Amino acid sequence: MNTKQLERMKNDKGFVAALDQSGGSTPKALKNYGIGEDAYSNEEEMFKLVHEMRKRIITNSAFTSEKILAAILFKVTMNSKVDDKYTGDYLWEEKGIVPFLKVDEGLDEEKDGVQLMKPFKHLDELLENARERNIFGTKMRSLIRENNPEAIKKIVRQQFEYADKIGSKGFVPIIEPEIDIHSKDKAEIEKVLKKYLLEELEAFKFDYPLMFKLSLPEEANFYHDLYNYKNTIRVVALSGGYSRKDANAKLAKNKDLIASYSRALTEGLNASQSDEEFTKTLDFSIEENYKASIEG
Repeated sequence: MNTKQLERMKNDKGFVAALDQSGGSTPKALKNYGIGEDAYSNEEEMFKLVHEMRKRIITNSAFTSEKILAAILFKVTMNSKVDDKYTGDYLWEEKGIVPFLKVDEGLDEEKDGVQLMKPFKHLDELLENARERNIFGTKMRSLIRENNPEAIKKIVRQQFEYADKIGSKGFVPIIEPEIDIHSKDKAEIEKVLKKYLLEELEAFKFDYPLMFKLSLPEEANFYHDLYNYKNTIRVVALSGGYSRKDANAKLAKNKDLIASYSRALTEGLNASQSDEEFTKTLDFSIEENYKASIEG
C-alpha cells in the first residue's frame, strides 16, 4: 500500500470523483454528455467514447489535487492510457490524485427489497490487474430499496466479507450499501443500516483501512459514528439521483462527510462544448462539490 496515498486519503481536504460507470450505466452517462446510442454500434466503441469523455475530464486544468483527493475508475478505464500512461499512473504521477477501481460485477436480482452484489467470479484476477496498474483501493456497490432488516444485514455482511478479501491483498476497500433516495422508509433504513455497519466494525479484527460510501442521510452527521473505529479512514457520500445543488446542500450539513459524485460531478458537461466552456463548467462543479465537502 502506498503510504503517501494513505495519508492523503486520511488527512487531506477534497472530494472523490466517481468516473466508474460500467456497462449498464455507460449509455446513460454518454447520453447526458450529448452522445446518443446511434454514435456507437458495439460495446468496444461505447467504452472508447466514454474513455475519451473521462480523459477530457482528467486532463482538464480544472481537475487537480487541490480539490480532488481521488478518482474511482472502471476496469476498461484502468487499462486504458492517458498521454501514454495507464490512467491510474497518470492520475497519481501527473495530478497527485489517488486511483481507485470499481470491482463489483453488478447487482443481483432484487429480493426482499434489496439487491446484493452478484458473486465476484473474477476478483483475484482483477486485483492482480489492479496491482499491476498501481491502484490504491476498490469500490463495490449494493442497493437497498425497502426496510427489511434481515436483507439489509445480508447486504452489510456480503460487503464486509469482500472487504476482508480485498484488504488482505493490500487495497483499501470502499464499502457502498446505497439506499434508494426514493424509498418511503429511507430514514428508518438508515437506522437499520448503521446498526449493522457498527456491529461489523465492532467485530472487525483486522488492521486494514476501510472507507464507506453512503447515501446522503436524512439526519445531519448521522454516519459520523463510523469514525469511532480505527479502521475507518473516510466516509464519502454518493449523490444517488439528487441534483448537484440538492446533494451539496445536504452534504454541507455533515461533518467529515465528503462528496463522491458521478452524475453530479459531470452535470452540465457536453461533448459539443468548446474547451473554454468545458473547463468553466467542470471548474464550477468541482468548486461546488469541494465547498460542500469541507463545510460540514
